[in-house]
Amino acid sequence: MKPVNFDYARPKDVAGVLPLIADDSRTVKIMAGGQSLGPMLNMRLVQPDLVVDITGIEELRQVVETPDAIVMGGCITHADIEDRRVPDMTRGALPAVAGGIAYRAVRNRGTIGGSITHADPSADWISILSALGATVTLRGPGGSRSVAVEDYMLGALEADLRPGEMLVSVSVPKLSVSARWGYYKSCRKTGEFAHAIGAFLVDPERGVSRAVFGATESRPIVIADARQLLGEGTATEPGRDFDSRLAGELVEAGGMSDPIDRQTHVVALRRAIQQAGSA
Repeated sequence: MKPVNFDYARPKDVAGVLPLIADDSRTVKIMAGGQSLGPMLNMRLVQPDLVVDITGIEELRQVVETPDAIVMGGCITHADIEDRRVPDMTRGALPAVAGGIAYRAVRNRGTIGGSITHADPSADWISILSALGATVTLRGPGGSRSVAVEDYMLGALEADLRPGEMLVSVSVPKLSVSARWGYYKSCRKTGEFAHAIGAFLVDPERGVSRAVFGATESRPIVIADARQLLGEGTATEPGRDFDSRLAGELVEAGGMSDPIDRQTHVVALRRAIQQAGSA
């Protein structure tokens, strides 16, 4: 099956995109890497009147370093991050996660902004960026606004985009030299979407300790203060006294009812925390 006919536009800048996506008289889809939109078009899961190609917009390919963060344009690819064409201020977290996304052909074209906006619960960026405390910047008719990544995803395949808005950048906080992180995903084979994800960050100098249960049926379950899970664990041994019982309760409170699914997610987080302890 192939897609039905649609119009195509390739604006030169973000200002040229906004009037096109604000037109509520027709269905409009933005195309960045096309790794999710392409198959959906082929299977006619989406049937837009207009596809707006943003891959030629220079602003969306820029990387800006601020005193506290790295700000990446929405069209930065997974391969850009994997190959460290984007400066890494996360002690290897982003390149490591990028290198485990699908296959190299997908990473060459798939974009960080497209992945986040597609909002697949099993995708990697939603989970690790939630753990790192990243934010996205959105731009639309009312100007710009920033949203935490874990709040940007409202549910499965649903992002917090107001009419006429688009994602323009992702801001990732810089980690201190004492920061430790871990990321573990459970999947049947390399390249597949995960069935369970655990992501963890402890950054004592910044007073941050965050844990994420990802690859749920909806948005990730974020534990903003993960110290409660660590018992007497420290920054150097964060996995020493992991509280599996409490972790299971938190996952259940987050809406996960199946006991096997809960246990799989608890194990994924425990392994992420252990990874952080051995870093």
